[in-house]
Amino acid sequence: LKLRAISFSNNSSYLPPLRCPAVAHFEPRDGSPECYLIHGGRTPNNELSSSLYMLSVDSRGCNRKVTLQCQEKELVGDVPSARYGHTLSVIHSRGKTACVLFGGRSYMPPSERTTENWNSVVDCPPQVFLIDLEFGCSSAHTLPELTDGQSFHVALAREDCVYFLGGHILSSDCRPPRLIRLRVELLLGSPVITCTVLQEGLSITSAITSSVGYNEYIIFGGYQSETQKRMECTYIGLDDVGVHMEPREPPQWTSEISHSRTWFGGSLGKGSALFAVPSEGNPTPPDAYHFYQVNFQKEPDGEASTQGCSQESTDFEDSAPLEDSEELYFGREPHELEDSSDGEGATYNEEDEEDESQTGYWVKCCLSCQVDPNT
Repeated sequence: LKLRAISFSNNSSYLPPLRCPAVAHFEPRDGSPECYLIHGGRTPNNELSSSLYMLSVDSRGCNRKVTLQCQEKELVGDVPSARYGHTLSVIHSRGKTACVLFGGRSYMPPSERTTENWNSVVDCPPQVFLIDLEFGCSSAHTLPELTDGQSFHVALAREDCVYFLGGHILSSDCRPPRLIRLRVELLLGSPVITCTVLQEGLSITSAITSSVGYNEYIIFGGYQSETQKRMECTYIGLDDVGVHMEPREPPQWTSEISHSRTWFGGSLGKGSALFAVPSEGNPTPPDAYHFYQVNFQKEPDGEASTQGCSQESTDFEDSAPLEDSEELYFGREPHELEDSSDGEGATYNEEDEEDESQTGYWVKCCLSCQVDPNT
């Protein structure tokens, strides 16, 4: 598993390390650039964030370095409270685009806290928030069909509909097999939201969703109870009729995966997913985690099939260490990169990996830089 250092542009906002935030992929549409939306999450100090960040690629520099831009979006109106374990989805309706935020957990209100339950968390109220990314306006909507808050569910969006699958209700400590369809019509006045509770759902939390086609997904991983992982795989297809779910043959899980108590991961895109299993033992093994990659490919008839589960190397000698000098990378503007003489630019060449005489270990921070690289 090779890791590469990245840097943020100088005008970026600080993005703290977040656990269990809501992440949505904003595809390029009508001239808008591709970006990722990140909301909420736990900070290293166990504080909850209420910020909304927009993460995009700023430029691709020499030595295959990528510079990201992170901008914090200021929201007005009914601003969602700080939370984690919720979902954020992008919907399109009548030529407009908005974000749908739902679920999550937060700390108990200050008025209800005591010494014993100071760090206790509760489900957020079952409200749906609509966020206009262009103007930063947020509105809260209460629907009679949504009676309980839920967390760690799956959200799949198609055009003007969002499907909420699974999730955990903290008040009753259950994982009901619910499937909820939320349709949002962005009219000129107030938006119209209709909610339909479907019966054919999955009892699952913290699942991994991997896209295998246009509005086609494979869901695996997660938990079906407090002490039992969900080892099955499920195919989900979204179309004009609704949602279609079919079981799929799971990969041949290794013994480490089958006997582990926890696992987590995320999608790598194009029908591939990466997940990690903590190493167990006393004393703790030197390799803290085992990383696995699962590939879901399509058969000639168009149906998604589950491929084998391969374990990647956990020997860090196979990967180049992140030196201090690699972290001290100065990003450059796109117009400066055009006049640069760095050669291939963003083109990746595996042979250049060990040949530092060609690419250079140090890079110039600007075109007028006078630093001698031999010093």
